[in-house]
Amino acid sequence: MNFIANNNSKILNEILRKSYKKRILQFIIGVFIVSLSYNIFIVRNNLVPGGVGGIAIILNHLFGISNSLVVLLLNITLLLLSIKLLGIKKTRANLLGTILFPLFIKITENMNVWLQIDTSHLLLSALFGGFFYGLGAGLIFKAGFTTGGTDIINQIISKYFKMSLGKSMLLSDGLIVISSVWFFGINSMLYSVIILYMISLISDRVVLGISDSKAFFIITNKEREVQNYILKNLGHGITIFKAKGGYKRKNENVLMAVLPTKEYYNLKEGIKMIDPEAFYIITDTYEVFGGE
Repeated sequence: MNFIANNNSKILNEILRKSYKKRILQFIIGVFIVSLSYNIFIVRNNLVPGGVGGIAIILNHLFGISNSLVVLLLNITLLLLSIKLLGIKKTRANLLGTILFPLFIKITENMNVWLQIDTSHLLLSALFGGFFYGLGAGLIFKAGFTTGGTDIINQIISKYFKMSLGKSMLLSDGLIVISSVWFFGINSMLYSVIILYMISLISDRVVLGISDSKAFFIITNKEREVQNYILKNLGHGITIFKAKGGYKRKNENVLMAVLPTKEYYNLKEGIKMIDPEAFYIITDTYEVFGGE
């Protein structure tokens, strides 16, 4: 077991070593896009997208402290907390972002002088701010890094309160966004919710990609007919799994077929026509490798 674990560790280290330069470049581009979006669309309209960037906007409004300084101080504080509670190994992915994010916020804070964009329409600012922020965040996550800040809080909450990262993110960012209503009003808070949604949506698409295939998992009493339809009429392969029903304890076959999204309708309707009582699950498939 130790040999397998060590070998797997070597494989992971080799993968990370080979792609390190590419990941660093991707990370830097991502941080730049996030910072640019933050300064052009978000800060100028006092929208609060959660995270330390959102806290910085509130503190800047109250005390006039620069956003980049607040982000830097909060990031360093949370980084030290991460080292203590999560350990050095878990903290490494946050280290670079802790320094670069506030630096890039400072560098891009006057970009609106060169980029003459009318950001007076709050809905457009929320949509485009969330889109570009999510694009940058997706590149950062895909490179295996974070920008520090509340990402560290989310990891700590997840570890010590046995909560998923998704729920801890919703909790921490949600509280920051809701708190903005006392400083900027309910309209600003509602637009901030749009930004949060856009960030989540776009960053997921960047990390996972756009699904161009569908995977079907089918249980049917007309197994042979469904197989023939997929193999001969649609021209796609099938994998068969042995399974047992949890209620009746009956042994059954599960047919798995992966098809391009454009053929999704043909298979779905074909199954209905062959066996109206068939049970099937359809999921998005983001990448397909191998096979004949």
